[in-house]
Amino acid sequence: MSVWPAWEVREDGGTMAWFHVRLAFADGARVDTLAVVAEGGVSLEDVRAQPALSLEDLGALAGWIEGPLFEACGVAPSGAAEQLVSRARPAWPRGMEGRWLIAQEYRAAQEDGVDPVLAVMCATGHSRRKSLRLISQARDAGFLTPRHARR
Repeated sequence: MSVWPAWEVREDGGTMAWFHVRLAFADGARVDTLAVVAEGGVSLEDVRAQPALSLEDLGALAGWIEGPLFEACGVAPSGAAEQLVSRARPAWPRGMEGRWLIAQEYRAAQEDGVDPVLAVMCATGHSRRKSLRLISQARDAGFLTPRHARR
């Protein structure tokens, strides 16, 4: 299962975040969905499955993806309504400390076999472009190996 952020809306002290979720199974079946995480829990906006899901499986889909979604948001599934409103991340450290932390997140994601750029995005709360820039700065500072071998 992979989860990546789509967009987020903050309004009246509450937050609604949309996420793309992909479930891939060993037999080649796949489910892609656009899920919304809000104070009330998880709701599904769009579901595409190959082969098609039964009505029973469709009803269970939100339960399957709830844990990874809340993990991507940085909140625990229990009590999510209270924590989602206050899930604003603290300011990411600047300078060498921030670059070192970026490198730690990047390497940990690589070791876990997940997308390191997405891990940096989730940790910092920045867009993909900004996260790539931060990763590049960590490389330039010597905390990560160079992307390409220099000749």
